[in-house]
Amino acid sequence: MSGIFGVCNQNRRNCISDLFFGTDYHSHLGTQKAGIAFLRTTGSNNAFWRKIHDISTGGQFKDRFGANLNEFKSGLSAKEEINFGLGIISDRDAQPLIMGSHFGDFTLVTMGLIHNLKEIATSLKNSSPFVEASNGKINTAEVVGRLICEGENFVSGIQNLWQKIDGSMSILILTSDGRLIAARDRFGITPLVLGSKTGAWAVTAESEAFYNLGYQAKRFLKPGEIIEITTDGPTVLVEGNDDNLKICAFLWIYTGFPVSVYEGIQVEPCRYRCGSCLAKRDCVQPSIVAGVPDSGTAHAIGYANESGVPYQRPLAKFTPGYSRSYTPPDQETRDMVAKMKLLPAAEVIKNQSIVLCDDSIVRGTQLKDFTLQKLWGCGAKEVHPRTACPPLMFTCRYLLSTRDTWELAARRAIADIEGSDLKDVSAYLDPTSAQYGQMIEWIQKDLGVTTLRYQLLDDMIQAIGLPRENLCLHCWTGETIDGR
Repeated sequence: MSGIFGVCNQNRRNCISDLFFGTDYHSHLGTQKAGIAFLRTTGSNNAFWRKIHDISTGGQFKDRFGANLNEFKSGLSAKEEINFGLGIISDRDAQPLIMGSHFGDFTLVTMGLIHNLKEIATSLKNSSPFVEASNGKINTAEVVGRLICEGENFVSGIQNLWQKIDGSMSILILTSDGRLIAARDRFGITPLVLGSKTGAWAVTAESEAFYNLGYQAKRFLKPGEIIEITTDGPTVLVEGNDDNLKICAFLWIYTGFPVSVYEGIQVEPCRYRCGSCLAKRDCVQPSIVAGVPDSGTAHAIGYANESGVPYQRPLAKFTPGYSRSYTPPDQETRDMVAKMKLLPAAEVIKNQSIVLCDDSIVRGTQLKDFTLQKLWGCGAKEVHPRTACPPLMFTCRYLLSTRDTWELAARRAIADIEGSDLKDVSAYLDPTSAQYGQMIEWIQKDLGVTTLRYQLLDDMIQAIGLPRENLCLHCWTGETIDGR
């Protein structure tokens, strides 16, 4: 998904510290690239300072950027002002990028996915070649920046971007004349939160970044809203529209940090409610309830509290900072992370009938080849996976998550049952249909588990607490948010 953070702080030392930690608090959202940029002001001269690091080979944001920032701070002259900065933990592209335009130089970070990126890039190549690349591919941020540069100013440029892309895009821009511009995707698929403290303002994707830095969350930007922050505070440039809200439901189920809040709803209690819904509809009699760390833990607590079955930890994550196995782009890396991050507690597992709660089953390979093998290998008597969302049936059009339909466990099941992949899978979306039952039975046998149960879509929506029409549910239903 990526995570972005921007700050305007009248104290240069605090600006540097806030950006460093504020960006780091998004480390759970990306595993490929990370970057930060500051605006350095000396008298009438402004210049950008930027650092980008590859974080795909291990190490955390703090490890990669700590030395850079210490060197940066020690090199500041007494006359330099550092009031603005922005940062990103990226799921793919190297960012921030620094670009020039007819309305001034700027640096930007982006959060989202352009489904028609190749088509747009081809048209833009006719005017000038691309200069940035990420993993040998066109850098999405450069495409975004060039579309913005087609406008008469930043506002019209951002609106031009939104009109031309098929997908979603939230943006932070830092201008060379000292303005931080924040624009939330026109459908609000990704969150942006405005916060403040004495002498400072900040915008973040994850509200949990505010608490330890002393910021108070003021409000969520509306879908399509564009604001500008200077040392005098924020100004709304374009009013948003809450009626367009289609925020990604997966934020509460898996992607978001447990204490983060989106649209006034905190993640951790939502996951308790998801687990409770699973327990209410279940009929098995396990001896313990467990969660796949970390995101499955809260779902399991909710299940245990509702069912009265004791919660225990048969699986422990090696360190809280160990990479998420869902986010790396290649299967080999995902498998290695899945294998290494979880360790079994054999005495907790042996002879137990275990309800195993997880946020989702995407490909199913990690659950089958690593997690379940550790439980069976330590003598589990029964294993009953319970997923906090329905079967994932469609690849995401709006964020970089699931990448190919054939990767999804549910679609592999359908292809095997039908003899080929179906374009119309509507019969398999109905949990009361015979086809749905066949699909679940196929996945259950493929995983080699005692029983398998998924969350019902209506129960998941109820657990989140927003109206269905305000949630993006594309990966479960195939419904698009813009009619494309």
